[in-house]
Amino acid sequence: MALSKEKTSALVSAFGANANDTGNVRVQVAVITERIKQLTEHCKMYKKDTSAARSLLKLVGQRRSLLKYMQRTDLEGYRALIKELGLRK
Repeated sequence: MALSKEKTSALVSAFGANANDTGNVRVQVAVITERIKQLTEHCKMYKKDTSAARSLLKLVGQRRSLLKYMQRTDLEGYRALIKELGLRK
């Protein structure tokens, strides 16, 4: 269920300052968003998988808190990230 190493490294290089910048808030939000997409598809197929549904809710809450932090600290970066990931329309 986890992301592949290739997908994770592609996200890190796309959203981070360099290839080793995994702690950046932008990178963390991008990786969590990709995991949310995967879990959403899984939960659509397997409706009775309650542990996956719980994990999905935890990830959404984690992403929300990271986005709140980013909104407080870097508003323009927050808006750019939201637009780039297509989170809110």
